[in-house]
Order: sequence, then structure tokens, then C-alpha cells
Amino acid sequence: NFPGIATDDPNAVVVGLAPEHFHYEMMNKAFQLILDGAPLIAIHKARYFKKKDGLALGPGPFVTGLEYATDTKAMVVGKPEKTFFLEALRGTDCAPEEAVMIGDDCRDDVGGAQNAGMRGILVRTGKYRPADEGKINPAPYLTCENFPEAVEHILEHLL
Repeated sequence: NFPGIATDDPNAVVVGLAPEHFHYEMMNKAFQLILDGAPLIAIHKARYFKKKDGLALGPGPFVTGLEYATDTKAMVVGKPEKTFFLEALRGTDCAPEEAVMIGDDCRDDVGGAQNAGMRGILVRTGKYRPADEGKINPAPYLTCENFPEAVEHILEHLL
């Protein structure tokens, strides 16, 4: 749902995090629109996210399902795309090599940042899972127990 935007005659499929809309009828409508030429746009392709009661499916599995079913590729506009991270630096006079991303998602946060030329610090909080460090190559610049530990490392070793 996009408040204030008419959705009665859609010309694109935009997938974000809207679990209440990931049901057969809505996914089939998206499928039909893509087959009819509508572009598939993903806010991001996270596999899962952390909720109060544990991990939950993110939009990634649904985007991937639509890609598979329609034989198309989604245009991803968020993490882990390089342009997303570089856009965060725009206007800061900070080069990617001078930036550090701290995140709990090895692939989308850390891997995406490192692909953009930044250092990535993985924290073992939030949606972190044991052995996440081995899921990307190159491995994270550093893995810390939590955000304060990561900040402490930056202050002591990178400034």
C-alpha cells in the first residue's frame, strides 16, 4: 500500500516489507503484471529480519519467487546494492575507503558495504546467526559482540 498514490491501474510491481500482502492473490496479481511488462522493483532483498518473537521472512524470498516465475530480474534499489551505500556518502566528502558500515546482516549490510569499497563490521546482535562471517567473501573487516564494541574499535584503530 502506498498512501496517496493511486494503485487501481498499476504500471510497476514494487516489493518492500509488507508481510500482510505476501499472500497468493497479491503475489499472483504481481506475477500477472510482470508478465504483462511491468517492471519488478525491490526495496531490498533481505532474506529475513528480526522481530520481537524471532526471525521472520523478509521480502527477498518473495522477490526471488517472482523473478523465478517470470524469468525476470528485479531492480533492487536498497541494500546490498553498491549505489545504495555510495548514495549514503554523497555530499559528505567521505570516500568509501574512509567509511565503515556496522550491521547485523552479513550479506546485505557488511557484504554490500564492502562491495562499495567500505569496511564492514559485523555485530553479533539483532539478526546475526552463528557462522554468518563465512557467508561472504571477502569476510567482514571485523566481527564484534555489539555496536558499542564496534564503535570503540573505530575510535581506537581507525581515526
